[in-house]
Formats: sequence, C-alpha cells, structure tokens
Amino acid sequence: MEISTTFQYVDYLWDKEKEAAIGDDQVGLFLYRSNLLGSDLRITNYGGGNTSCKTMELDPLTNEVVEVMWVKGSGGDIGTLTRAGIAGLYTNRLRNLKNVYGGMSDEDRMVRLFDHCIYDLDSKAPSIDTPLHGLLPFAHIDHLHPDALIAVAAADDSEKATKEIWGDTMGWVPWQRPGFDLGLQLEQCLANNPGIRGIVLGSHGLFTWGDTSFECYMNSLEVIERASEYIEQKIAAKGSVFGGQKIQSLPKAERLDKAAQLMPLLRGLCSSEKRMIGHFSDSDVVLEFINSNDLERLAPMGTSCPDHFLRTKIQPLVLSLATNEDLSDTKAILAKLNPAFVAYRKEYENYYNTCKKHNSPAIRDANPVIIIYPGVGMFSFAKDKQTTRVANEFYVNAINVMRGAEAISSYTSLPRQEAFDIEYWLLEEAKLSRMPKEKPLSRKVALVTGAGGGIGKAIADKLAEEGANVVLCDIAEERLVEAFKTYKRDVASYAICDVTNTSSIDSAYKKACLEFGGVDIIVHSAGLAISKALEDTTEKDWDILQDILVKGQFDLAKQGVSIMRKQNLGGDFICIASKNGLVSGPNNVAYGTAKAAQQHMSRLLATELATDKIRVNTVNPDGVIVGSKIWEGDWAEGRAKAYGISVEDLPAHYAKRNLLNEIIYPQDIANGVFSLVGILNKTTGNIINVDGGMANAFVR
Repeated sequence: MEISTTFQYVDYLWDKEKEAAIGDDQVGLFLYRSNLLGSDLRITNYGGGNTSCKTMELDPLTNEVVEVMWVKGSGGDIGTLTRAGIAGLYTNRLRNLKNVYGGMSDEDRMVRLFDHCIYDLDSKAPSIDTPLHGLLPFAHIDHLHPDALIAVAAADDSEKATKEIWGDTMGWVPWQRPGFDLGLQLEQCLANNPGIRGIVLGSHGLFTWGDTSFECYMNSLEVIERASEYIEQKIAAKGSVFGGQKIQSLPKAERLDKAAQLMPLLRGLCSSEKRMIGHFSDSDVVLEFINSNDLERLAPMGTSCPDHFLRTKIQPLVLSLATNEDLSDTKAILAKLNPAFVAYRKEYENYYNTCKKHNSPAIRDANPVIIIYPGVGMFSFAKDKQTTRVANEFYVNAINVMRGAEAISSYTSLPRQEAFDIEYWLLEEAKLSRMPKEKPLSRKVALVTGAGGGIGKAIADKLAEEGANVVLCDIAEERLVEAFKTYKRDVASYAICDVTNTSSIDSAYKKACLEFGGVDIIVHSAGLAISKALEDTTEKDWDILQDILVKGQFDLAKQGVSIMRKQNLGGDFICIASKNGLVSGPNNVAYGTAKAAQQHMSRLLATELATDKIRVNTVNPDGVIVGSKIWEGDWAEGRAKAYGISVEDLPAHYAKRNLLNEIIYPQDIANGVFSLVGILNKTTGNIINVDGGMANAFVR
C-alpha cells in the first residue's frame, strides 16, 4: 500500500536516498529521524523531547547477543543530535530496575542507578526520560512536544478530546512528573490498550513508535497532523481565538522603534541580580495573543509543559504601558516599570516560599524572563543569546498550546506546586551545576566599528571568543557580510554604519538593542590614514580624518552612553588611536592631530562618565601592517616615502624600530582591548601602547 507523504500542518522531510546511504545502521537512522523532527519547532522545541531505538548487540562481557537501547542523553537537542549525545543502555538491566523501585520518593535514586545499566562506555549521561523509552517494547520511539499535542494534553477535557480525535488508537495518561513512575504508567497503558499507535501525556506531550525509524517518523507526523486538523476545525467553528482582538498593533516600524527604546530599560531591570541578554519578537502569533481580550486571563495561568516553564519561568510580566506611550522620558517610564518589576519579584518569592521543601535549592533570580508589551511585542531576557532566543521560542510554543486548548475546551496549566517541584527538582539543579563556567565577557554586548576586517574584525573576534555578543559595524556591507559569516549562531549581528553620520550610528545602536538588549562595550576602531606633507594636505583630507576619527568618536560616545545610562550597568568605551597621537613625525599633520584629539577626548570622557561606572580607555597601535586595512592603500606608500624605504620593507622596518623587535598584528591590538574590558576592571582614562615598545611614545 502506498503511503501518503502529503501533510498540511507538518513538513515531510524524509529523504529515501539518505536512508539508503545510511543503510542498516539503526542508530544512524534513529539519529537521522531525530534531526528531522527537531528541525521543526512546531514538532518539538529546542532541547525538548526525546528519541530512541533498540538494537541487538554483542555483550563484551558474555559474548551473548543482547538488546541495547540508544536514547538521547541529558541536556541534548534532537535537532542537532549526534552519536556523542546519546546513551547506550542494556534494556534488560533497565527493566530490572522495577524490582528495586521504591515509589515516587525514590525517583532521584533511580536516575543514579541508570549508570549501572550502561552498555556503551562513551555514553552521554542518561536523562530522566530514559525509563519511558526502556519500559516500552518498540524498536523506535519518539517522545515529542508538538504544539498541537500539548494543546490536546493541556485542554480541560484532554482525555475526552484524545478519544474524539483518534478513537481507540491512542492511549492517554494523566499528568505525572517525568521519571520511573511515568514509565510504569506508559507500560500499563500499553498493556491495557494493546495495538495503540501512541500515548498522549496529560499536560506534557506525546509518545509514538514504530518497527522501523521511517515507520516511527510517519506515525509521529500522522498523529500530529490529525491533532492539528482537529484544532483548526474547532477554531473555525468558534470564529475567533483568545476572545478576539482587544487592541491594535502599532505598524511594524513603530513597533521596532518602541522596542529599541525600551529594551535597555528592561535589560537593566532584568539584570538586578545578574546581567542579561535580550531578544525581541513581534511575529503574528505573538501579536494575536498579546493584543487579545484573553491575555489578562491566560498569561497569569502560566505554561503547562515542563520544558516551557523551565525556560520561561512560571508566568510572564505584562506591561501596562500604552501602545502610544512616550518612551523618551526615561525617569517617567522607569517610574511605571519599577513597581511592576517589584511586584513580579515579590510574587515569585511568594511562589518559592509557599512551595519550597526542606531540601529545595536556594531561590533563583526572581526577575521575569518573558515580558509582554501589548501592541508592540514580546521580550525575553536570559544569560546568553541562545538561552533568551530559545525562551522566546518556547513561549511562542506556549501561546500555540493555549490557542489550541482554548479552541478544544479551555486551557489548564500545571498546579503551582507541581511546577515548583520540577523547577526546583534536585536533578534539575544538578544539571544546572554541570553547565560550563561562563567566560569573562559572557552576558555582555560589544559594538565594534571598522569590524569588516583588519584590527576591528580581530577585536570583534577576541571579544566573541571571550563570551561577548558582538555587533559588527562597517561602512562596507560586502565586508560585513563576509565577516558575519565567520561566527556561529547567536554570537554576532551586523549593521552598516557610517560613523560620520549621526543617523547611521543611531541605526547601529538600534540594531544592538533589538538583537541583544543594549550595549556594554563600545570600540571605535573605524579609521582612515592619510600621510602627506603640510603643503599637500587638503582641507578635504583634514575634514574626513576629523569626521571619522574625532566626530565619529564623539557621536558614538554620546549615543552609546545614553543607552548605558538607561541600563544602569556601567560599561566600557575603547578608543583605538595611534602612537602618532603622542609622537611627532613628518608628513602626518592631519592624521596625528586627529589621533591626539581622540586620545584627549577619551581622557575627558573618563572624568565625566566615572560616576556612571562607564570606563573610557585608549589602545594605541603602531606599525600594524600585516592584516590591517589601513596599509592596503596610499598610507603605506606615504609612510614608506617618509622613511625613505620601499613598501615591501615596511614590516621589517617597523619591527626593527621597536624595543622588542616584534611585528605587531591585529590580534595583538585585540588582546590589548580585552585586557581593558575583561581584566583591568578598575582602570579608566588609561592608554595602553601595543607597539613592541617605542620609547618616544611612553606615556609616563
């Protein structure tokens, strides 16, 4: 019989040629299936869900053929799952744990016992969902969190809806925290309902299976498709969702302007305990929910699926700002925002104190993760860009769940105690404790001008390497695009920026605010070098150097400091000047004067901004020939002429003239910048020369 691969609400992605290339490698096919399912956020969110397969392997201890289960390990993501991220366990040993299971109070011990079931010594740590797969007999199993299925699972009449949608072909179990007991419930559900194709987990998700990886994949898609059809039919019958629209969204451009203005303020408030990185979304799905009549009722209920509220907190903060609110008066806006944040933190503390147990971990950051501004969009704030983006995506999943559940009957969330028991589960705390140590510049946002190449790109690379998010700025879009491609996702963004144009600088800062929430480090590395004798220096030469180096620095500082003050988190401003600002030399009047002005402006700003904890420092490069954009043009010829040598001899000339006889590279300048923003955190008004040692440029 021909299998239909046409779906309306999910994407069929299986490639038979790739399946053939993988061959009979069942683990390879399981990983292939996992990656396909994990690529669609409607099917399962980042880090959510779990997949597995069972194979027959030779036991190295007995030389007997035994069944082994391969399952996604703790903390993994099925969309990017590889062999390094799975655990291999003896299925029989895992099932024998039923003989020693002591009930719900024994769940934490059971997780430790999973290690005694390990077959593959290179296994990732088994997750809490391991017994849910191991106690079911099927060769391939998917545990997914599709929006449509969680909507069914979170509906007030979930069991009835399950029966109505799939008849006797699907099982249903009520909400139960993940663990060994839930595995036993799935096993019993299957025993009571032989022949079913899957099980709906109340307020949680879906289990489906198949004899082959492809059959399992198709089963999952078909079950999700049927639930999606059912929900859309219910919505069509009702005629509206979320009680209809209460307010009108602002036009797109106005929404982005409002968001860019507000994000530094929100970031500062969300960073009262630890600095946070932001994300903004104004998709149609988000706007439909946040502009609705039911927002006020549904938002405080919180999310239902554990994966959702572990990343979004139990509920969002809904702002009471009007869509036409004037956000230019920072003090007035803070007077409205502060009480809302105080109330949110107090409510979270009450939630913790009401639900905590004698062995509960200490309360975590009480600030909101998700913030809703009706008519504008949804903000999220977390420790890094990936975490905050994923939190935002998870709340979009939660919106879809509420939309579907309300269409079916009415949405139900987890009781607060159940939610707390997962959020503050000791196993969850142990997972958090295993997270890698944060890098020195984690949680910080750096904007670097001249970052399309040369010194600016080297600086951006170094700051990103040390944990910062970076906004690359340059006047040349082609260079920016190529530079941006060198970073992994959630690390960088870019903005075309002409530092001689105030509006262009404003747009770059707007990009930083929308992408990451604000800015903490500003590095003015954009530059131009002109080497001419006095009689050859034109007014145009003079003006362009003053505009790029001096006026550009002034505008960058003025606009950047305004954002830093909104955040109230301090910050760093770094000027990339030159030895030529300190040392007199021939054929250099325009360039040397501009560099000297940059240096003194930095000292003036350091004195003015110290009370805001904004530190201003200067890095003076010299002789950075290899890899520097400046030396690609007329500047190299001018300097060679001034020293009476050829352009080809410049690197050796500059290396020989410094005390250390070292060639200076862009990466050396980047290290100088990092020392000021990542190590010397009590230094301001300072100059660091990165020049191999030039006695005539010694500052003191």
